[in-house]
Amino acid sequence: MRLLLDTHIWLWSLLAPDRLGRRVARELESPRNEVWLSPISAWEVLVLAWKGRISLREKPEAWVRNVLKELHFKEAPINHEVAIRSEVLDLPHGDPADRFLVATALVYELTLVTADDRLVRARGLSVLPNR
Repeated sequence: MRLLLDTHIWLWSLLAPDRLGRRVARELESPRNEVWLSPISAWEVLVLAWKGRISLREKPEAWVRNVLKELHFKEAPINHEVAIRSEVLDLPHGDPADRFLVATALVYELTLVTADDRLVRARGLSVLPNR
């Protein structure tokens, strides 16, 4: 499988792995799967840290850089098609980060790994729910 991590799944996998469901944990560890990350998730982590909603052991910018260097996720770049898709999605909410993540999954044909029930129920999206 080609898995795109929702931001909270990325954070949980690093900071609170006990929050991952068994299947999600197994799929993230499997060498058969590709694990992808969007730059939107890096941005979201920085925003959460700046707002004091998460605490990291080092400066947020350094933490993100170090994690990306160590874990070698495949990058799912934001391109024009992702931007266009993000605006024509039929999602139950308007969270811009979620819109970009869903559009990224669709454009790159990735399975979104998420615990967000609103995204789990999104039509036309391949999802691996964290349960």
